[in-house]
Amino acid sequence: MAVLIASGLRKELSGDPLFDGVSFRLRRGDRLALAGPNGAGKTTLLRAIMGETSLQGGELAFAKDTRVALHDQRPPRGQGLTLREYSLSGAGDLVAIEEDLRRLEEAMAAGDHADATLRRYSEAQARLEHAGGWAWRDRAASIVRGLGFADDDLDRALDTFSGGELTRASLARALSSDPDLLLLDEPTNHLDVESLEWLERELTSLDAAVILVAHDRWFLEAVTTAVLELGGPKPFFFDGPWHEWRREKVARASAAATQLGRVTDDIERLERFVARFRYKKSKAKQAQAKLSQIGRLEKERRAASQELEAMTKRRRTLGFEFLKPERSGRIVLEAEGLVVSAGDKLLLDGAALVLERGEHVALVGPNGSGKTTLLETLLGQREPDEGRIKVGHGVVPAYFSQHEAELPEHGSILDVTVAETRLQRPQAQNLLGRFLFSGWETHEKQVSVLSGGERRRLALALVVASGANLLVLDEPTNHLDLESREALEAALEAFPGTVLLVSHDRAVLDAVPDRIVAVEDLALRSYDGGWADLVRERESTEASIPANPVRRRVAKPTPKAAPAPPRNRELDRVEKRIAELEPRVAELELRLAESWTDMDLLASYTASREELDQLLARWEVLFGEAQADAASHVESG
Repeated sequence: MAVLIASGLRKELSGDPLFDGVSFRLRRGDRLALAGPNGAGKTTLLRAIMGETSLQGGELAFAKDTRVALHDQRPPRGQGLTLREYSLSGAGDLVAIEEDLRRLEEAMAAGDHADATLRRYSEAQARLEHAGGWAWRDRAASIVRGLGFADDDLDRALDTFSGGELTRASLARALSSDPDLLLLDEPTNHLDVESLEWLERELTSLDAAVILVAHDRWFLEAVTTAVLELGGPKPFFFDGPWHEWRREKVARASAAATQLGRVTDDIERLERFVARFRYKKSKAKQAQAKLSQIGRLEKERRAASQELEAMTKRRRTLGFEFLKPERSGRIVLEAEGLVVSAGDKLLLDGAALVLERGEHVALVGPNGSGKTTLLETLLGQREPDEGRIKVGHGVVPAYFSQHEAELPEHGSILDVTVAETRLQRPQAQNLLGRFLFSGWETHEKQVSVLSGGERRRLALALVVASGANLLVLDEPTNHLDLESREALEAALEAFPGTVLLVSHDRAVLDAVPDRIVAVEDLALRSYDGGWADLVRERESTEASIPANPVRRRVAKPTPKAAPAPPRNRELDRVEKRIAELEPRVAELELRLAESWTDMDLLASYTASREELDQLLARWEVLFGEAQADAASHVESG
């Protein structure tokens, strides 16, 4: 049974349509992702479903007694509540059910066995059991822990938490309310990778319908079962996972381009016939018929052209074009014996790190492990407790912090940009335009009154124009839409200088770094490759550790197994190249959906696709040979 049916929804802003004709149907277990550029109305649609804003057309039909919960980006400040009280405040109906059950039990114990009493008791008990039974409070506490809070945090006042922690508290409240329909607006912001993976597992096992807005591509791949795209000429609903929707966009653009080319060829052929035979008496009637056919085909061409333009027009994204930096020494930064703490908490003890020229390195670790503190220590903004830090010859760093602390507090946007980049005013205005600051009034706005998202865009613009050869970036993708994240990702990949990056976006972590440095057990451990390589290495290490070493020592001896056959090195090379090519092909497919007429892009995609197909065919052969070798090895062993 459907939890929600939306039919022809229309929302207007100042008389102009924000979206129109939005229709979809959601059942329990469905997880619908809202796609589209910033400003397309995704958050507005969530608020309309929640009843917080009105619609100018259409209908929302909910199943009977549907419970709706919304997580959004507005931190719950000034309510005088503890984290425990706030996270449970969305479950008021469960508290009421518990009280109702107690009253009904007392009534039945006193001899009330009427059918209505028994029915009410059965319904209330079923509702409570769906939420986890009488232990639903324990489940709510486990949700809070899964989002990175400690038990000691439960009784802290909300006013003592940071903005990011309050956003996570809002998410805990929504999940703890046992909703039938869960609305999530940017739930991945301020979550570390461990919490992200926990949330993915929680959502995929949730007995509810989910509508979400997110820009984390790995998260969307993991949880999405359908996509609703806003922001185009008309809403487009796709019943399938995120990656299939991206392929569908490419296929639709390709089909529209093919249709446009075919119709154009037909029109040109008919026009040649008309031009040749229009004034010939024996062919005049045929020529007139061809002119009528051309009129019909012109309508088809206009429709195909509009559809192709709608699917391939480039949305306005941030202009990441880093200046070519000066060449630094081979060793960019060297740290050894670092002891770093924050207050009484020890973060690093005897850690070491070396960055070489041109390296792209990502720093990862759970929230609170000291990543930002380490960046500030490496840049000399704070002193280590112990250890030595040496910056190499000719190194010019630029720092992008989570809190835009590098921005001046006074001055207009344009004045700050000119002062920080030393660009002439026309060049500074062009830079600001590429970061979506357009117009005289905007350029004269004071930095002190900018919103959080605007401050991040301005800080990114200053980093891009800094000419630095060492970019130190702390969570640069927060609050960026998907297209801007991919633009930043491509620019960082092409940046010839050195990059030290902190991010929880696993797509960025897999594409940008040459190696990943993880904060583990108060030390820094380096892993070659991107995020997928790190995950494989960790899984391999965990698999090699005995599950119960004590029991293993006292167990009875078992027959010695034959040694495993040697790994096929060519198979390893092929698998590694496939792992490198697959995200590249997926990226090119997405870019082609935005610019199908780019011949260079099409040639690059065709070459990569052909190489991947050849590698997959070769992998099947090698894998078959490896299986045969393994079987032969077992027989001979």
